[in-house]
Amino acid sequence: MSSDIAQPEADSNLACTVNETTNSPQKWMLFFGSIMAFFAYLSTQHVDGEPYGFYSLLPALLILFVAVITKKPLESIFAGIIAGLLLLDPTNIVSGLGDLSINVVMDETIAWIVLVCGMMGGLINMLERGGSVLSFGEMLARRIKTKRGTMLTTCTLGIMVFIDDYLNSLAVSASMKNLTDRYKISREKLAFLVDSTAAPVCILVPVSTWAVYFAALLEENGATAEGKGMSLYIESIPYMAYGWAALIVVFLVAGGILGDFGSMKTAEKRAQTGQPIPPGIQQDGFDTSAMKRTTPIVGLLNFLMPMAVLVAASVYYEIDLLLGALVASMFTMVLYFWQRLMNFGQLVDSMLDGFKVMLHPIAVVCAGFMVKEVNDQLGMTPYIIDSLAPYLSKELLPALVFVSMAAVVFATGSSWGVFVVSLPIVIPMAISLDMSMPLTVGALLSASAFGSHACFFSDSTVLSSQGSGCTPMQHALSQIPYAMIGAVIALVSLLILGFTVA
Repeated sequence: MSSDIAQPEADSNLACTVNETTNSPQKWMLFFGSIMAFFAYLSTQHVDGEPYGFYSLLPALLILFVAVITKKPLESIFAGIIAGLLLLDPTNIVSGLGDLSINVVMDETIAWIVLVCGMMGGLINMLERGGSVLSFGEMLARRIKTKRGTMLTTCTLGIMVFIDDYLNSLAVSASMKNLTDRYKISREKLAFLVDSTAAPVCILVPVSTWAVYFAALLEENGATAEGKGMSLYIESIPYMAYGWAALIVVFLVAGGILGDFGSMKTAEKRAQTGQPIPPGIQQDGFDTSAMKRTTPIVGLLNFLMPMAVLVAASVYYEIDLLLGALVASMFTMVLYFWQRLMNFGQLVDSMLDGFKVMLHPIAVVCAGFMVKEVNDQLGMTPYIIDSLAPYLSKELLPALVFVSMAAVVFATGSSWGVFVVSLPIVIPMAISLDMSMPLTVGALLSASAFGSHACFFSDSTVLSSQGSGCTPMQHALSQIPYAMIGAVIALVSLLILGFTVA
């Protein structure tokens, strides 16, 4: 009983300390300045031409530290970026930051992410203002009568929208928010249900953006013969331990078998009092005040047809969600204009306003790629892999690959970019040990899925929280216990597979 009382008091004291720090500019500037001075000093201890070694981990650790204190992902990431640049060259920090920003903005992957997020935000905004999302929610509400049924439906929808984790994170959360609010399910739990069926499911399906990207990457790095990348990817699916583990965990939670822990328990208690939306959270910015109502059947079709066009067009253009979103947006604009649900000006405004809503998530994701660039310059990935090299064996390689690469992806938030650096190291290592290549690829994809799932500033985490209506930190803190359960299951599975399959 005393421990139950002490915990809220401890949380209250911590909150007071954090508030006192953040509300006192002088103390905060002194604190932050001391840390930056420390990184500038460390740069003087580094010998040019030599690797940074343990120092390469410090910016990532600073990001986690600041995030825990401030609960603000963007500010935390920029603290790590500045620290990393100071470590690299404190005399060139302004131009270094400028060059880093230009390089990231000019990156083709970043341009793709910005356009996809913006297009998806605009499409969902049109669906919201046209009343289609509401019609879809009402259709589900007539058939789903329980809280557990709502959560299981959310997970099932997540599996059905398997083509891309961005599509999953935004579309499923948008269509389920009204229903989860009705059954007093917290937005944090909605974000968890959505995020757990995003990247973890996408890696298990060969018809997804993940599969296309990694199949090409495997061919480029000599893991298989040219043209055989997708075949190797499909062979690796049974060994993608974290994807399967995350799927099991989320259905156990949705079915009420696995209970609520930590921040999730607090969020669910708040939701049961009639507050599913966390305090201080602004609405997602989608203005539905001028929404026109249609018949339920027409409204449902107005939701399902754009979604079908989105998936079909993405598949047609070789799993390119950008082109799929572009085609679906044009289709929706014509469909709604023809039905006089919105005029042309309102449709264009919907697209632009939807893009504006996505600006903060886009900024966080772009900042995450800047962290990745800094970590690459510091040599963090090779350092982690080299540190584990003395412990490598054929049997332990899958588990060590999972642990090391999961740590790298978690620290950088870049589930795709990291493997451009790591694959040229890991693949030759696996070949030299005569390791099962499907098992190696399974361990790599498991690490990528876990890092994307657990990191508080990864793209899927940020988009899931944005779509669900909570902050990335609220989502990440409530999700991390379940992600760790999945990680432990995956690690044990890969250890067993290492001794039986490798």
